[in-house]
Amino acid sequence: MVERLVEFILTTGFAHITFQDLAMIVVALLLLYLGIVKKYEPLLLVPISFGMLLVNLPLGGIMDPPQDGQLGGLLYYLYQGIELGIYPPLIFLGVGALTDFGPLISNPMTLLLGAAAQFGIFTTFLGAILFFGFSPHQAGAIGIIGGADGPTAIYLASRMAPELLGAIAVAAYSYMALVPVIQPPIMKALTTKKERMIIMQQLRPVSRRERILFPIVVIILTGLLLPAAIPLLGMLMFGNLLRECGVTERLNKAAQNELNNIVVIFLGITVGANASAAYFLQSQTIMIILLGLFAFAVGTAAGVLMGRIMCKLSGGKVNPLIGSAGVSAVPMAARVSQMVGKQENPNNYLLMHAMGPNVAGVIGSAVAAGIFLSLLG
Repeated sequence: MVERLVEFILTTGFAHITFQDLAMIVVALLLLYLGIVKKYEPLLLVPISFGMLLVNLPLGGIMDPPQDGQLGGLLYYLYQGIELGIYPPLIFLGVGALTDFGPLISNPMTLLLGAAAQFGIFTTFLGAILFFGFSPHQAGAIGIIGGADGPTAIYLASRMAPELLGAIAVAAYSYMALVPVIQPPIMKALTTKKERMIIMQQLRPVSRRERILFPIVVIILTGLLLPAAIPLLGMLMFGNLLRECGVTERLNKAAQNELNNIVVIFLGITVGANASAAYFLQSQTIMIILLGLFAFAVGTAAGVLMGRIMCKLSGGKVNPLIGSAGVSAVPMAARVSQMVGKQENPNNYLLMHAMGPNVAGVIGSAVAAGIFLSLLG
């Protein structure tokens, strides 16, 4: 009886758990706390952290590949959606269906703010190579964290540095969730109170024809310029066309809801399951998280500084706070611009103005990913 009890104990995870496993379980629980209690990007952070919890429970084998005629773990098969580059473009399809490009169409100059916010990506790319010894492929995957765009970061990492995917995904989604914490101090440090109080004029109405033509024209131009960006931008623009064309309402609702929700679940839990102790608890991971923070901070600062330039050139008609929304965290970054502006001037309504650079940031981060894929392969 005692022998059988000992044998049973040896088949449990308690007999095989390591300090590293325990540490990762604590990290997973912390991320669950942030997602559930603090409500930091819960739709993504909860699946990611739960996947991280599952993969670090010993003997579960949930990410084991098939071998010796035995089937692999459940999440190993679901992970193929990331491995094959399927989930991120489908997320972009949902984002396109949910996003109103009207503010960008109404004020095309805000495209410059979205472009400026990508400065953090390329600065970090160079810094990771020159000062930290990362390969160009790894540096590109790390730099894209600065766009605060989880699907793009996952897509690029799976293509260029799959060994870093877990750390990059956790960093990207963590900074997306922490936009309201990280951005305001940078925004206030780089602007004056007078600039933050600027009230912008109401945007012009955008016609239905403009809304329909925009995704078609954008994908033709960007697709011809950067073919590597077509999977992401193509799905983004297709989703937006479903939204705006007026004849595919059923498909639009499916892209916004059922399809998007299913893919988010699969993407999140499999990304988290890639963060096992063996890969995640390394000094390199801490370096990636810090470089991601640097990239995000520089991107925010560059957007705000471009906003100040536009403010000067427009004679004080552009509130530079909307430049911080040039990162790709839609619509959270735009809401932060609104929040900071309203703190300075209760009559300030910057949300729709900030949505212009915000959706431009989505396009910009996908273009940046396309540039890396085109140059580095």
